[in-house]
Amino acid sequence: MMDVRPGEYVVARLEPSAAVPPRLLDAAGGFVSVTRTEAEVSIVCPAGVAPDGAVVEAGWRLLTVRGPLEFSLTGIMAALAGELAAAGVSLFAVSTYDTDHVLVKDADLGRAVTALRSAGHAVTGE
Repeated sequence: MMDVRPGEYVVARLEPSAAVPPRLLDAAGGFVSVTRTEAEVSIVCPAGVAPDGAVVEAGWRLLTVRGPLEFSLTGIMAALAGELAAAGVSLFAVSTYDTDHVLVKDADLGRAVTALRSAGHAVTGE
């Protein structure tokens, strides 16, 4: 089962030495993911709390697999990605300890939900 989460999300990029704005982790009610590598700080967050000075790709919607999922489960993200690819929908994937999350562009949300439901997934929300 998947849920379409309300609101618009962004994918943002900061320089690798940038500090993560503390307000991101205080974003009540919104999904936030922060990943730091040698080359960047990558952030997924609600549009309203996008960090100042970041390169921002806006217009994303968030679908969350209901979890928690066991670590021994295989193929969940592969199945979702394959079904969306077959429908011509690109995605941005984020996995957390408990579950998987897929972001799709707002313009593709209807097509994504239709494709997932056609493949047998229960999708709630918009």
